Amino acid sequence: MEKIAKLKKLIKLYGLDGYIIPKNDEFFNEYVPNHKDRLKFISNFSGSFGLALILKNKNYLFVDGRYTLQANIQSGNLFKIVTFPNQFPKNIMKKKNLKIGFDSKTHTKISLKLFFGENNCELIPLNINLVDKIWFKKEKLNYKKFYCMPDEANGQNLKFKINKLLLSNKKMKVDIHFITAGENIAWLLNIRGGDSEYTPLPNCYLVVDKKKNIYLFCNLKKISNSFLKKLKIVKVFDINQMDIFLSRIRNKRVSIDSATCSIYFENILKRNNKIVNSSDQTYYLKSIKTKKEINNIEKSHLYDGVALTKFLIWLKKNFIRRNVSEISAQEKLLKFRKKNKYFKYPSFPTISGSGPNGAIIHYRASKKSNRKLKKDRIYLVDSGGQYNFGTTDVTRTISLNNKNIKIKNIFTRVLKGHIAVANYKLKNNTTGSLIDIVARQPLKQVNLDYSHGTGHGVGYFLNVHEGPQAISKNNKVKFKEGMIVSNEPGFYEKGKFGIRIENLIHVKKKNKKHYFENLTLVPIDRSLINKSLLKQREINWINNYHKTVFKKLSKYMNNMELKVFSEQCSEI
Repeated sequence: MEKIAKLKKLIKLYGLDGYIIPKNDEFFNEYVPNHKDRLKFISNFSGSFGLALILKNKNYLFVDGRYTLQANIQSGNLFKIVTFPNQFPKNIMKKKNLKIGFDSKTHTKISLKLFFGENNCELIPLNINLVDKIWFKKEKLNYKKFYCMPDEANGQNLKFKINKLLLSNKKMKVDIHFITAGENIAWLLNIRGGDSEYTPLPNCYLVVDKKKNIYLFCNLKKISNSFLKKLKIVKVFDINQMDIFLSRIRNKRVSIDSATCSIYFENILKRNNKIVNSSDQTYYLKSIKTKKEINNIEKSHLYDGVALTKFLIWLKKNFIRRNVSEISAQEKLLKFRKKNKYFKYPSFPTISGSGPNGAIIHYRASKKSNRKLKKDRIYLVDSGGQYNFGTTDVTRTISLNNKNIKIKNIFTRVLKGHIAVANYKLKNNTTGSLIDIVARQPLKQVNLDYSHGTGHGVGYFLNVHEGPQAISKNNKVKFKEGMIVSNEPGFYEKGKFGIRIENLIHVKKKNKKHYFENLTLVPIDRSLINKSLLKQREINWINNYHKTVFKKLSKYMNNMELKVFSEQCSEI
């Protein structure tokens, strides 16, 4: 409460009536470093997406459906929790005439329009961050070097990718392309970095002009001589020169990414140029994986499947006698993954939820919330890994000798939705919104549903959440060969349990027909399936899936594991 009071004093000092605090920092990465997580500092909310609005007499925290329960637990005593899209800040501010300040480096025009839209408030951009003025933190200096991906890991070379980007820009008659998303720069230049805890992102900016001049702006302490030698065609500058460089651009059509170009940078560019505000074409280009990339990704899923399957075998045998908790379980899973030499680190914070904690969609176990894995409960583990040549994301719901018929029935309906997605007959115009409908049908037949999308895109040794493709109610992107997406319907009963089944799938083409092919290789818990609710084609899918999993993973199991594994993959 003290830090909020200090912030309100500062807001008043600046002649403002309120202040906006987003989750992101100036680089708009999904996972914000602790020393830049201003939203968590002010609200205690640790989820990956949210927005706080601090007013004189009231504090609001806006989150989406994934985080409503979590936000109420972590922040509900200090903030009124509001869920998107039920309400936006613009709905609350509609009839108020207030001056609301914000840091222009951490907001985009599109985000402000989405959240605040048309209202009577005056939104005032500031070139400072008010939270930083009351947050006396020790910033951990990060000089982790940028590095070039090995040639054998690259689906396409740098020059080829640049040409593809410029070709798309030519259609828009663009002179200069300003790229602000680190994930897009990483893909385009075939580089990676160490500026995110869960993603190999380089914090930097990139300018590409139509004459194929490439300018990279970053902290020069992160650049080695070998890096410069490998990227000869790229001119590298200190990130502090970014403002000056942009201000010198004159009379050009400049393309910016509406999702990641801050108002601060956009204001500099628009003084002397025509701004083409659109989605960065690089998102779409990198979403379509090459055959080489898919082959490498399949290797990462093989290694990840071995680790997770071994963990689940161990868990079933040991959760009672070893007094396993949510935290010790996720630590054990990490140990299994670390046995593989290609494993780098988790691709996101592991969700390890027992019983009622499984109902918190993006739950993070802490010392305060940590629960023991008890008999007669179910356990949800959502985890993934970053490997040298791929990114994984998989969820399994595990029976801890659970006999509850209600849970079995719901699990089976979630599984039916999962199978419906996996078997979806793709056409040239198939979008994620169409697939989302069939995923929810088995649950909706008994008036149940879930408050998150059914699937998200996944990167190639990059972001575990990647666009533009997704399986969700409003996604209109057409699926193309090479796109990867998660398949993860679920159900969550507050205070009781959570169920989710997640595989990664990719679009494959054979005989001019497109279809989804599974990447994930981990058994689905057969003991939670109510066979009577399944159709024969669904039973066939489960049996064929387990047959494939067994064939690919069995040689990595020892004799004890093989006995259990064989049972896990037997026909239902």
